[in-house]
Amino acid sequence: MTDENTWQAYVEKRYSLSGGLPMVEMDELIGAAIFELGPMTYLDGGSLPTDLMLLAGLAERIGNCTYFEIGTWRGESVATLASRAASCYTLCLSEKEMLQRGMHSSAIASHMLFSKGLKNVTHLRGDSLSFDFAKLNRKFDLIFIDGDHHYENIKSDTIQVFRHLVHEKSIVVWHDYGFHPDRVRFEVLAAILDGVGKERAARVYHVGHTKSAVFTGECLPSRPAEFNRVPGEFYKTVISRHILKESQT
Repeated sequence: MTDENTWQAYVEKRYSLSGGLPMVEMDELIGAAIFELGPMTYLDGGSLPTDLMLLAGLAERIGNCTYFEIGTWRGESVATLASRAASCYTLCLSEKEMLQRGMHSSAIASHMLFSKGLKNVTHLRGDSLSFDFAKLNRKFDLIFIDGDHHYENIKSDTIQVFRHLVHEKSIVVWHDYGFHPDRVRFEVLAAILDGVGKERAARVYHVGHTKSAVFTGECLPSRPAEFNRVPGEFYKTVISRHILKESQT
C-alpha cells in the first residue's frame, strides 16, 4: 500500500481512528516552561521548533535523562538534547550504506554536523532494520524514532525499541506522524500502531502543534483529532543566526 487514502482506511478499520490519534496539549507533557532550542537550520528533513521543544521539555522533566534516537541526520535533535541529558545515543546509516543508496555527497557530509564531538553523544552506525539493538544491553528514558518513514521501517523500529530499549517509565516519540501539525501521515500512523500493538495503542497520542506522536504509558487528558479549528494557543520565538566555522571563507 502506498496511497494515503488506503492507509487511512486501514487505520479506520483496524483501530477506528479515521481522523487520527487523540490529541494531547503540550502543557500536559512538559508544562509551561521556556526553552532555548538549537542548533536549527530550518532546512528540509528537520524538526519543527515545537517538536524540539517537546523533546527538550520531556528530557528536563525526566531529569538526568538517557536519550536514544533513530535517525541522526544533521544532528540537530540530539545536539538540542545533549545539554539536557546525561547521555545520548544516536543511530544512522554508515557512509558506505549512504553511498550505496545513492545519497548526494553534500547530504552525506551533513550527517552529524552538529552532534559530532559532543562528549555525551555516542554515534552508532548501521541500518535500523538490521541493527542489533539487544547488544546495547541498556534501557533509555526517552526515545525518538525519526529514521526511514516507510511503513516497514517504522513498524520494525517501533517493535525493536519496545522489545529492547524501553523500561516501565520510558517515553517514546515518533517524528513525522503528521505531514504537518494539521495533517496526519496515515502510513506512519499505521506503522506506529501495528508496531506498539493493540494493548499500547490506546496510550499513543498526537501532541498538538507538533508533527510528533508520543507514548508515555499513561492515560493522558486528550480530545479527538480535530484540525482546521480556531487555535487556542500560540508560541513566541526568539531567533538568532550563527555561522558555522566550516562555512567561513
